[in-house]
Amino acid sequence: MVKVFKTGKKDRRKVEFLLPGSAGSRIMLAGSFNDWEPELAVMNYDAARGGYTVTLELAPGEYEYKFVRDDEWLPDDGNPNFTANDFGTLNSVVVVE
Repeated sequence: MVKVFKTGKKDRRKVEFLLPGSAGSRIMLAGSFNDWEPELAVMNYDAARGGYTVTLELAPGEYEYKFVRDDEWLPDDGNPNFTANDFGTLNSVVVVE
């Protein structure tokens, strides 16, 4: 699940990513915004939210992403926007306006 929020900066938006689930996994976020390097966006468990979250500041544009749970790459089931990738699987897509 992904939410986009306005910030005080004209050229950036806060984008919150949430992967529902229980504590105990290592969850990261990889996408075109971080050159598909999951270690650059480690997600933290938030018991009140019922899952793992991370908030990034992104410039307006279209970004592809996947969650990485214990080395398994997963599309965002809470986001209906996706595109096929070169590996024959799907990447989730978020548009930041």
